[in-house]
Amino acid sequence: MSFPTRYRLITVFCLGVFSVAFTGQLPTVFLIGDSISIQYGPYLKTYLEGVATLDRKEDDGSAEKNLDVPKGANGGDSRMVLEYLKSKLKDPTFQPNYLLLNCGLHDIKRNSTTGEIQVDEKNYRKNLTTIFNILKERNIQPIWIRTTAVVDTIHNSRSKAFKRYSRDLTTYNAIADEICHQFQIPVIDLHGFSWRLGLEQFADHVHYKEAARALQGAYIAGHLTQLITQNSKN
Repeated sequence: MSFPTRYRLITVFCLGVFSVAFTGQLPTVFLIGDSISIQYGPYLKTYLEGVATLDRKEDDGSAEKNLDVPKGANGGDSRMVLEYLKSKLKDPTFQPNYLLLNCGLHDIKRNSTTGEIQVDEKNYRKNLTTIFNILKERNIQPIWIRTTAVVDTIHNSRSKAFKRYSRDLTTYNAIADEICHQFQIPVIDLHGFSWRLGLEQFADHVHYKEAARALQGAYIAGHLTQLITQNSKN
């Protein structure tokens, strides 16, 4: 089966399983994520039509000029996400029903010369814990997205500015999993889903080709729809 055909079938499955019609005011979802989210974001917004209203951390498009530099729509590392949320939550009108969240790829960047990691494990854990606590205080439901894969040989042969390693990604995903379990936060395993698409779907050192982005958007939309449906029945 060709990838385009497989792509269409999986998209239909991801959306069709959780297909549902909502009436009245739609729930609001706010997205904060890294450059991966910038690329699947337009698909996610389309797939959520009639289910939820999607907004996100945005800019004038400058983030896409260099996806490795965390600015504008790119949420960056956990420290940057925390600071952004602290600022955003000063606005009393910022009250989405759900906050779709990911950070990790920028946290595990390592200096090519010294090997120093951008955000160490202790501070990554502290930042996520603080993020979830302040969202709990504002009664905003977070939904965590597991960070997508790093393949050492692919990433570090193509990226010269900094290094990333799969061992760090595994550790940081495990930290996030633990904290989400502690806070009883829903988790969408975008890492596992994207990995099953195959290594040929990498467009560069860490980002994905267009068809894979559409699949990622469909996968997340399916899980969100299921969660929203469950919550509407409670």
